[in-house]
Amino acid sequence: MASPTSKSPEQSDKNRKYDRQLRLWGEHGQNMLENANICLINANGLGCEILKGIILPGIGAFTIVDGSKVVEDDLGPNFFLETGSIGKPKATICMQFLQELNTDVKGDSVEESVEYILENRPTFLENFDVVVASNLNEQSLLNLSDFLWRADIPFIYCRSLGMLGSIRIQIREHCVIESHFDNRQNDLRLEHPFSSLKQHLEKTEVTSKVPWLFVLFKYLQKWKAENSNRVPCNYKDKAALRDMIKAEMSSNEENFEEAIKAVNTAFGGGIVSPELTKIFEDDACENLNKKSKPFWIMMKALKDFVQNENNGQLPLSGVLPDMTADTNSYINLQNIYRQQALHDADQVYRRCQSLVKELGLQSDTVLERDVRLVCREAAGITIIRGSKIADEYKRNFNSLCAVDDMEFKGTLMEYYIALRTYERFLCECGNIPGEYYVENDTARFKSVASKIFMDGGMSSANLSDDMIHEICHYGGSELHSTSAFIGGCAAQEVIKIITKQYKPIDNTFLFNGITTESVSLKL
Repeated sequence: MASPTSKSPEQSDKNRKYDRQLRLWGEHGQNMLENANICLINANGLGCEILKGIILPGIGAFTIVDGSKVVEDDLGPNFFLETGSIGKPKATICMQFLQELNTDVKGDSVEESVEYILENRPTFLENFDVVVASNLNEQSLLNLSDFLWRADIPFIYCRSLGMLGSIRIQIREHCVIESHFDNRQNDLRLEHPFSSLKQHLEKTEVTSKVPWLFVLFKYLQKWKAENSNRVPCNYKDKAALRDMIKAEMSSNEENFEEAIKAVNTAFGGGIVSPELTKIFEDDACENLNKKSKPFWIMMKALKDFVQNENNGQLPLSGVLPDMTADTNSYINLQNIYRQQALHDADQVYRRCQSLVKELGLQSDTVLERDVRLVCREAAGITIIRGSKIADEYKRNFNSLCAVDDMEFKGTLMEYYIALRTYERFLCECGNIPGEYYVENDTARFKSVASKIFMDGGMSSANLSDDMIHEICHYGGSELHSTSAFIGGCAAQEVIKIITKQYKPIDNTFLFNGITTESVSLKL
């Protein structure tokens, strides 16, 4: 979908409609969202809440896959069904109501079960950027997990059962360019200014009208001259620098006050992060080939630039913090940073083009705008390599062995095993636990749980009787409040994956609505 020009009425309408979210992920993130196609498997209350959370921000298209008909029990937890929906195809009815939330979004429905699709036309699922599913039985989940892992399609599996909820993200490799990490370091390069910046700082007189950066640079040079040309690197050094500025500050000089406050955050920009170092050392970065993703080509070019051309420092981001100053002096300073940032990005782009040529790929494999974004956000780039849900279900509970001899009962990990047991119970027993006879099903539920513990290498463990009774008393019921919370969280994760902004959960989120506890785990 082409991005409209900034002066067009379409752009103005779009800005008004999506103003708040554009402040979070920008127009480029919005464009990625509008070009995405999402598949939801199972149109229950949770699934519809997830779709609601991505339809309102303007996802491009969605498809609901569900072969069941609406029954009376569906009306309680699902606000996108009504009494007149009973007996009609759930996928179609939910799609029609959800599409009313945002007419810009395209909706479709498939009145088939996921089991039928996996058996008869699994390639249908390859049309989507992300697949979301909820409340499957164990065998269907594992089959779906295997197929989507092979197809390299991100998969988000969610559960909502009574007051319990969970999210599990399966993704083979996910690069995050714009991580929006907290306490971002200002990239000012005052310790080792580039030539144009150094000339500008040295020739400009420090007055009360110039940005605080000039003030800090002046006293940094003075401090270095008195301290063997060292840069302040600890609390004592920075306190001495602050005192030096205070000693020569007159009253009502805001730029001096800002310089004093900035001493703790103004240094250290341009340093390669430990996460980026791992990316540079990754085999995918070291050994490019024709199948390498554009991300890895850019990382290789970035690495070459940092190590061979820029004295081990990252490209300049070109972003300046706000400063109290007269307009001209701030704009002049801003232009100097922007020009250097463009120069650095151009050098990285040239290296990308050289690599693309060496690999025999098309010249537009790596776009200049993407390289500029990578250079601007280089300090926070990260990559996530996930694991397959099917592998998690088949291996020993390595992450649980530590709690084998501890207080396992009553923890969120016990709820995790209970949800796993629920899924297997559906396969082995053919009904929902507690749907008809709670007492009969509690014994069978405990037996299934025992098998799961034995498979996981914890033969002496089992679920508590209270936990088993709690799950069976739910009778498979879905509460809208739990589904709304989990659905909102899952919708955020979908948006993170599509826009490649903000770090998604890696890889499991568990929620207990009874105690309002939650935890993120890597399983």
